[in-house]
Parts: sequence; structure tokens; C-alpha cells
Amino acid sequence: MEVILAKHAGVCFGVQRAIDMAFKAARRYRNHVYTIGSLIHNPQVVEQLREAGVTVKEGIDDIAAGTVIFRSHGVPFHLAERAREKGLRIVDATCPFVKRAHKFARILGRKGYLVILVGDKSHPEVKSLKSYVEGEAMVVSSPMELADWAGGEKVGVVAQTTQSLENFREIVALCLEKAREIRAYNTICDATALRQEEALDLAHKVDCMIVIGGHNSANTKRLAEICRRILGDSHHVERVEELNPSWFRGKERIGVVGGASTPSWVIEEITEGIRRITSHGSQG
Repeated sequence: MEVILAKHAGVCFGVQRAIDMAFKAARRYRNHVYTIGSLIHNPQVVEQLREAGVTVKEGIDDIAAGTVIFRSHGVPFHLAERAREKGLRIVDATCPFVKRAHKFARILGRKGYLVILVGDKSHPEVKSLKSYVEGEAMVVSSPMELADWAGGEKVGVVAQTTQSLENFREIVALCLEKAREIRAYNTICDATALRQEEALDLAHKVDCMIVIGGHNSANTKRLAEICRRILGDSHHVERVEELNPSWFRGKERIGVVGGASTPSWVIEEITEGIRRITSHGSQG
């Protein structure tokens, strides 16, 4: 039995940058260091940060004083302004790719475009992105949601950074049919696109896929969806305890991919867990 790990598994640049900034802030300021929501969508890292002194809060009003870290997904514009008004020390760990999406969304809104945001409206990155639009905006997660849309004169399209390129293209194509003028910015993160391509390729070559990452991680869930389209035997796990020995019976090649918010040590732990399970199975 062979375990094949995707080349670009593990945390991306933006997530690693946010983690490094958060731990540095914890060491430097020691007390009263907070994030608004989880810094990244990985529970193991969030727990490590809690142990280092970084507390998760629901909103700015829950923080009286101290240091607030803006998470990698970004925070809504009004929350950032509120933090400044309260005189909180700000550590902005927003991913540069997310900031790029903010910039394009703001430009489109200011120029009078109806801004269509391709993404999950409940995701914190999308909530942050929408807050930067000065004007009309709508969030769309799939082309089907535009089936009854009448269209518009000027339409601008921006994507959540963890969206699939295929979904983005389909929505842009539909907008082209329904709008007189369209301007689209591909704001999908390079690391996300690369992981999706590798997952797609690997799923064609193995008997079972294990996708590793937080169950609330959008980019990891997207990887799992992509893998399941190709290979029904694809499983999304967050911890080694979730591995089921029955998944690997009779399998010769196991593919492993990790989301962009999954630390390498978590991937190594689960990969070793797969090897232990399959080794015991072969001996039995």
C-alpha cells in the first residue's frame, strides 16, 4: 500500500503569515491580546494560540482595551474603524490576497458597478469583502442562483479567494449573457488554485483520498468536494482520531491533500496514522 502526499499540502503564505504575526504579538504584548473570531479555520492552531495568550472574542465591543489581531480572512470595514475609534492596538494579519479582493470590490462599487461576490455569504471573508463595496452588492455561490436574475447595465465580479476557478468562470460566463458591461477580477488565491489542481490530478490516480483540514475551513471543504466529484472514496478529516480503518481495506494507493490552513504537523500526524492503520491491516 502506497501513501501519496500532494506536493503543496499545508499552510499557504497568507495563513503562515497570520500565525507568525499572532504568536509574535502574544510574546510582545503578553496580556489582553485578542482576535475577532478564529485567526484561521484550524482548531489545533487556535488552541495553541489560546495557550499562548490569544483570546477569541465575538466582536469589538467585547474588548475594552489591549491588542486586537485582524484575522487572515479580514474583518468588516466598520469593525476595523470601531477598533481604531476605541484606541485598540491593531495587528493586521489580513491575507494580502484578501486585501487585493477588498481593493477591487471597492473600485467596482465606486465606479457604479453592481458587484457580484462569488462565495459563501456566511463565510467571514465574504462578509469582510462585502463591507468594502460602496454601493449595491450581491453574494452568489453558484450559477443556479443567477437563473432568475434579470441582469444589469454594469456588473463587476470578484471572488472569495478560496473559490474554485470553475465556479468563478461559470458565473462570469452567465453574467456576460445578462449584462451590457462586465468587469471581472480573478481574485482566487494562487495557492488555492494550485491545491485544487493537485487534488484533482491525484484523485484520478488513487483508490482513496484523505483531505485534511478544519471542518469549518472553506478551502478544505472545497478540496473535498473536488475530490468527491472524481472519487467517491474521498474523506475530509480534521484529526487523526477520525480515520476509519474500513476506508483503506483493499486499497493500494491512498492520496493525501491538506487545506491551506492546515499545519504540516497535523498532516504528518494523520499521514502516519494512515500508515499505522494500513500496516496493522496488512499484518492481520
